[in-house]
Amino acid sequence: MSESLKQLSRHGVSIWLDDLSRTRLESGDLARLIDESSVTGVTTNPTIFANAISAGSDYDSAVAELGRQGSDVDSAIEALTTTDVAEAARLFRPVYDATDGDDGRVSIEVAPPLAHDAAGTVESAKALWERVDEPNAMIKIPATEAGLRAIADTIAAGISVNVTLVFSLTRYRHVVEAFLQGLEKARAAGHDLSTIRSVASIFVSRVDTEIDARLDALDDPAAAEFKGRAGIANCVLAHEIHSQLFTSERFKVLELAGARPQRLLWASTGVKNPDYADTMYVSGLVAPNTVNTMPEPTLQAFADHGEVTQEITADDYRAADEVFDALARLGIDYAEVMTVLEEQGLKKFDVSWTELQETIRTALDRS
Repeated sequence: MSESLKQLSRHGVSIWLDDLSRTRLESGDLARLIDESSVTGVTTNPTIFANAISAGSDYDSAVAELGRQGSDVDSAIEALTTTDVAEAARLFRPVYDATDGDDGRVSIEVAPPLAHDAAGTVESAKALWERVDEPNAMIKIPATEAGLRAIADTIAAGISVNVTLVFSLTRYRHVVEAFLQGLEKARAAGHDLSTIRSVASIFVSRVDTEIDARLDALDDPAAAEFKGRAGIANCVLAHEIHSQLFTSERFKVLELAGARPQRLLWASTGVKNPDYADTMYVSGLVAPNTVNTMPEPTLQAFADHGEVTQEITADDYRAADEVFDALARLGIDYAEVMTVLEEQGLKKFDVSWTELQETIRTALDRS
């Protein structure tokens, strides 16, 4: 097992894999990553499943059987994805038991067309939860304005939630509010709060990609100094908010009733700029009781040459503030950037979902 990954785990960072496929499950690859690479959970999204299902023949027999049963496209997608997630959840069950439910988690996302439909999202979340039927599943819900309402109501129903596509710090505060509201409603409904877990997925690399492009467009020599710094700074400030909101009296009341804090999860941690260190979004975001979900190339890179040099501290909060103060002076509109990133993220998943539907439709027509 990689010493770098061991060290990351010792600092309290849970290592999750941002990928899942039937090939990983059936070949034993995912089991190997659990045993040899300190992987303690899995995240998925529509793009991951679109790539997995279109990549080869692993799903052909299952799709053919669904075709014989008369399944429509969306029902077939739900059947295929929930089967994989349930199998992965069973594989991670020992991790879930050993960590008292903190890890061993496998996430599945509601369909992207529901991003602005709160009621539809809650209905879908409940259906996915029941279909997977494993206690270590998590339902992914995007942090749109409608999604916030759905997050609160889904948690109120006793369902664990991975809040995804979180970009701005204002939206992150709203995510925590939705989580707390959900817990309060769950408590009133008689749910065991200790069984409800949540992570808030703060996206990292996409922030740098968008802001770097804007810095490159400026005719200002000072702009280059701040390239590649906004993504981590944004996460550091989210960590500061977390430290404030989860030591509040409001949360302490819930904690006494068994609630656990919603954990920060660093997402979109694959480095997109080849000029940057390929492990920067791992080594730069070390903090106890956080999660880093990585695509396999990032996981392998950190296993090979990653370093843990320090954890996030209060001094980093001030430095992160200074980064955004400087960006503002350069004319970078933080709020507008974050709005663009959310819209882009939703659009990318819509495109992947459409591609997935077309792949399944073609396969069903052949069956």
